[in-house]
This record gives sequence, C-alpha cells and structure tokens, in this order.
Amino acid sequence: MSAPERIPPRSVTAPAAGAGPHPAELLARGELTVRGRIREASNAALFCTVALDGRQASCVYKPVAGERPLWDFPDGTLAGREVAAYEVSEATGWGLVPPTVLRDGPYGEGMCQLWIDVHAEAELLALVDAEEPAPGWRAIGFAEVGEGRTALLVHADDERLRRLAVLDAVINNADRKGGHLLPTADGRLYGIDHGVTFNVDNKLRTLLWGWAGEPLTPEAVDVLKGLRDGLAGELGQRLAALITAAEIDATRARVDALLASGVHPEPSGEWPAIPWPPV
Repeated sequence: MSAPERIPPRSVTAPAAGAGPHPAELLARGELTVRGRIREASNAALFCTVALDGRQASCVYKPVAGERPLWDFPDGTLAGREVAAYEVSEATGWGLVPPTVLRDGPYGEGMCQLWIDVHAEAELLALVDAEEPAPGWRAIGFAEVGEGRTALLVHADDERLRRLAVLDAVINNADRKGGHLLPTADGRLYGIDHGVTFNVDNKLRTLLWGWAGEPLTPEAVDVLKGLRDGLAGELGQRLAALITAAEIDATRARVDALLASGVHPEPSGEWPAIPWPPV
C-alpha cells in the first residue's frame, strides 16, 4: 500500500491569549474592525479583529447581508444556524465549534466567530492507492483522481472526528468538508462553516462516514441523552432565537433516532452523501 497523499489543512492565525473576558463575550461586546475579505468563501466572510478591556483577538464576521440565497434554506438564516451549531456543540461539552455569536457589525447583523490557529502537520484526510484503509484510517469512498484513475479517500480513525460525526448527525450538517476541520497544536479539533445545518429534511452530507452503522460510544450516548434533556429546556430556549420551532423539533427527532438506533447514521441514498468539492 502506498503512503497517503496528505491533503493540507487551512492555514490561519491564532487569536491573542491572556487574561480577560470570555471569548464569547469578547466577540459579542468588543469593537469589531474589518481587516480584509476571505476571498475563497462562498458567502461574504470578513477577517476582523475584536478588542475589549485590553484583550484583542482575530475573528471571522459573516454579515447576513452578504449571504447568497439558497433554494433549500430560508434567506438570511445562515448566521443564526452557525450560532445554533455553536450552542449545541457547547451543550455536548466537547467544544467542537469555536466561540460564535450573533451581533451587529460594520455591515449589519452577522455571525462573528473566533479565528483558530491550525496545526499544519496534523493529518486527518488522505487519498491512498489501495482497496482498504491502513490501520488508523477509515474509508470514506473512492474518488476520481484523473486519467481514469481512482483512489481511496480516507479519514483518520480519530476520536475527535468521531465526536464531530455525532455532532454533525444531530445538527444535520449538509456540508462537512475537509477544509472545515481545524486541528490545533494543543490537540484540539474544531469544525467551522455551519451555515447549512438544522434543515427539517435529512441533508447529512459529510466526509466522516468511517463509523457509519457502527455502535455509538457510551460517551456519545450519554452526550445525546444530555442533549435530549437540554433541548426540552435551556438549550431549546436558546435555539428558539436562532432557528425555527420546526427545526428544533427536527433536531429533537434526530437525537431520539440516534438514541433509539444506538449506531452512527448511514447515507440515506436520498441526498448526495459526500459534499463537493470534498476539501
């Protein structure tokens, strides 16, 4: 079996460290200054700094006014969905989504999210010339690589990714690409770009199919039970300001379905299973 061809993660800049307000408070109340535009983003995404009480950090600001209309999501709702994904992530205790808030900015209301420093050496995805993944890797599927050749797309058999796969199933993430995975030097993993989530229809589209059909871990089962309780209480109340009642009900139904089945979901066949482009 040949060595994996590394697919490099996105390179970004770390926020400032040190004592001061909680990152979410910094994002919500700090002075927001636009420094530039992230050109590869499909919607308007602005690189900014935010400062409060002597602390400064880098962040991403996505104004609602810069969102492109989508046929399957109501206009002007992507920012709220990004914040809702953060709220659910925080409720799991896994901290898989960077601090994210909804706030006013130079171009109106939008999503503001802490900018994360990526550890460039971390390998989470690879293309391999093989029929089966090597130990430590999980198969996603075969991809065309040109000239009639195919290669096996794999992701790391990594507990952080497994947790993210559970979160994505709960929030019904329709766009979990490789470029949305941000590993850090301290061993953490963050997922970003959650604008197309929480649809009432099954739209799960992800690269993290390596555990499809396998039993959920005991940890995941406990987290899902906590989410079920939270959705009936404070978490549900927080989400009510961000997504619709029908979307909250659908989220409860997905949590219940995961607990009833006890396994990671499998592709439905009703929707493309893998986003394009995958990275």
